[in-house]
Amino acid sequence: MRQILFDYPKNAVFGRVLPKSKIYQHTNPKTALKELFIRQVEQVVWQYKLAPETINLSPSPTVSEIQIFTVTLKTGDIQHDVLECIDQAITHPIVFELYFGEKVKAIAAFKSTKNPNCPIKIVSNYFESTWMPRETTRIPLPMVLDFDLLYSSILAPLLPFPARPGERLDERVDRMEQIRSKQRELEKCEICLRREKQFNRKVALNAALRKLKQEIEILTQEQYQHCKEQP
Repeated sequence: MRQILFDYPKNAVFGRVLPKSKIYQHTNPKTALKELFIRQVEQVVWQYKLAPETINLSPSPTVSEIQIFTVTLKTGDIQHDVLECIDQAITHPIVFELYFGEKVKAIAAFKSTKNPNCPIKIVSNYFESTWMPRETTRIPLPMVLDFDLLYSSILAPLLPFPARPGERLDERVDRMEQIRSKQRELEKCEICLRREKQFNRKVALNAALRKLKQEIEILTQEQYQHCKEQP
């Protein structure tokens, strides 16, 4: 995962504050989520609108625009439920830049649809950079042919493991989700092993741990390999 920030074109500046009430109108959040907004979010700004008319790039069937939102935080943390609420209010993919004090980080979930006639849906957990200084040097957007490739290029640095040769963005995101799922299973298995007293159960849990570790290792490799069952 590379720690980078993009220098978005001046022509794409939108610069409109997005009132929380507008977000609520589109998502109808529960009271607890509204309270999270109040505690964690100072301001949301629709900062950039990457569209064919602002960056002179061809739309693709699944991605016609990309939005860049800046979120100023009251604390150094934000629950993903808050970002998901904003994401659900906006049809197009969003890349968030979170600001707290003198720090900034990028974070986004993968949005996609296989049917161009259907709204884009959030189909992954959130991927994020580490906190960086506000003065971090930004890099220009990559030179690409359409919005699919642009979206892939913007989201790719946030993904924790490198792409495999020929791997599409949706395939890579799916692999990242599989890794996360296996890592959660591994953590649960380790907790069970520490608590387990029976020898036979410990043997079985150790075998499950070895299998999960092998599966995670294979999923994180840059070249695909078939997983062989442990004896």
